[in-house]
Amino acid sequence: MKSDNAMTVLAPCGVIHGRFQILHLDHLRYLLAGKALCEHLVVGITNPEPQLMAYDETDPSRSDPAANPLTYYERLLMVRLALKSSGVSLDDFTIVPFPVNFPDRYHHYVPMDAVFFLTIYDDWGRKKLAMFQSLGLHTHVLWEKPPHEKGLRASDVRRRIRDNLPWEHLVPPSTAQLVHAWNLVERLRSIHSRTVTP
Repeated sequence: MKSDNAMTVLAPCGVIHGRFQILHLDHLRYLLAGKALCEHLVVGITNPEPQLMAYDETDPSRSDPAANPLTYYERLLMVRLALKSSGVSLDDFTIVPFPVNFPDRYHHYVPMDAVFFLTIYDDWGRKKLAMFQSLGLHTHVLWEKPPHEKGLRASDVRRRIRDNLPWEHLVPPSTAQLVHAWNLVERLRSIHSRTVTP
């Protein structure tokens, strides 16, 4: 187990992960914080498909279909466009699926000798850190904060889009363009209508 929370030299490669359902400004800040510490950033998109999602009691909602309205490919485009628009060269990052709930599969998707970046706000974050460390991965916690200091939540962004409340100021401009182009408001409303008990 290796952990370095005072990095002074750029790592050759870093791995960072998230669901990004929907990519918002705090997601982008997190991605850029990881990129600032490595030469090449591998962005792992978690819950890439239903078969690679798993219930976890530390964060029960993350496996809920209603909390995962976007496909892997849609999220890949959101992340790629947001990073590119922020000045990150396409040569400096790679986007891959990352089945975070299945540690035995990590080596199929990401370089295991990279630095694994994460943030911690709750028991789910602490559990992920423990999973990474149990594999002997080199980890780096970008920051740890209590839940009330987490900032933006994708669930709130989705709700605001669905309920026709102001939301564009919470996401990168490229994400807002995709939300409109894909008419995600209708998808979110449809999913919500199927999950709400009459």
